[in-house]
Amino acid sequence: MKYNVPLIVLLFVGYLSNAQVVKNKVKKMNQENVKVENTAVSTNKVATLAAGCFWCVEAVFQKLKGVEKVESGYMGGTLKNPTYKDVCTGQTGHAEVCQITYNPNIISFEELLEVFWKTHDPTTLNRQGGDIGTQYRSAVFYHDATQKQIAENIKNDLSQSGAYDAPIVTTFEPASVFYKAEDYHQDYFNLNGHNPYCQMVVKPKVEKFKKVFSDRIK
Repeated sequence: MKYNVPLIVLLFVGYLSNAQVVKNKVKKMNQENVKVENTAVSTNKVATLAAGCFWCVEAVFQKLKGVEKVESGYMGGTLKNPTYKDVCTGQTGHAEVCQITYNPNIISFEELLEVFWKTHDPTTLNRQGGDIGTQYRSAVFYHDATQKQIAENIKNDLSQSGAYDAPIVTTFEPASVFYKAEDYHQDYFNLNGHNPYCQMVVKPKVEKFKKVFSDRIK
């Protein structure tokens, strides 16, 4: 019996040692998982699109799976810190745009462009319905060469397929400074759905979008 006590103690110490090893491994795995999660968050990408009034564009893209955030603003002009009033003159060169933050693991840039081209008329120069001016132009503001190439390829495919009765006039412009629009423009349709413009223009577009892309809505 005198030999059993040290043996038990050794076994117990060994058990504690193994338990500590397992605990350390689990701790390390948890730390690695946190790093992976943080990396996943950092993989979000940005697309900047112009397709007429940004109220309409925002209302559509907010509802897509994989889209994390949509901000309305101005891009492509020469005036620094433009206001809505400035842009509405059509003299600043800016377009009304939506800056879309998205998770590429859920939705691709190609899929964003599919929605983009199917939810506005890319054949009317500087115009969407009753909204007229360069600020309402159809444009893809690309953030890198890959985005530009993808946009050009899709535009070419659409043109060759005869998807539209008239030539596509969508422009491809390098992304420049994004000026976020005034607060009252953000989340506009959700907050002002009864506004006459929203009822006559935004709502029909959103309803059409829901029917065509029902499988991609959040």
